[in-house]
Amino acid sequence: MFKGLGGLGDMAKMMQAAKDMQAKMNDLQEELETIIVTGESGAGLVKATSTAKGVLTGLDIDPSIFNESDKEVAEDLILAAIKDAQAKAQDRSQDEMAKLTEGLGLPADFKMPF
Repeated sequence: MFKGLGGLGDMAKMMQAAKDMQAKMNDLQEELETIIVTGESGAGLVKATSTAKGVLTGLDIDPSIFNESDKEVAEDLILAAIKDAQAKAQDRSQDEMAKLTEGLGLPADFKMPF
């Protein structure tokens, strides 16, 4: 009946696949807001928690680092913990994205625009 339409059936499948992918991407973006990662420095003296999207949600600082003469050390430890949390958030986000793209049959190194 639709012989003359050629690849329109394939086009409909592609459009549905694109809609499915968009829905999965939206779900993943919401999930990344709930996944929590923890970065630390100074053997755990400073801990920073973040969502997998990189939003800093908490900072836990051992009071022993608050010594006036070690102000720069404390600042460095805090920054290091935050950077560690951000790096872990980025890694986790990329891992979750890789799971999604793999499930869709896309290449493992496929990068989404966000």
